[in-house]
Amino acid sequence: MCLAIPGKILDIQQQAGFRSAHVQFGGIIRQVCLDFVPEAAVGDYVMVHVGFAISRVDAVEAERTYKILQEMGALEELPVASTHEPS
Repeated sequence: MCLAIPGKILDIQQQAGFRSAHVQFGGIIRQVCLDFVPEAAVGDYVMVHVGFAISRVDAVEAERTYKILQEMGALEELPVASTHEPS
């Protein structure tokens, strides 16, 4: 099953020609590629799939989605660690 997870952008940097960010998913922080969402800014919420932000989402929707995933127990099964790390 393919699933995108909402996360909050903490900071943004350029690394090896890629626009990337530290994104927080609950208590987990991962490096995420922002190239598909050039309008994303610090403090925005983005939907992340296998290390790539694929869309922006408002904070209310992000929290609602995250809560549903937690209730389903889906967060324990998701490979959040498989993120794109520019070299």
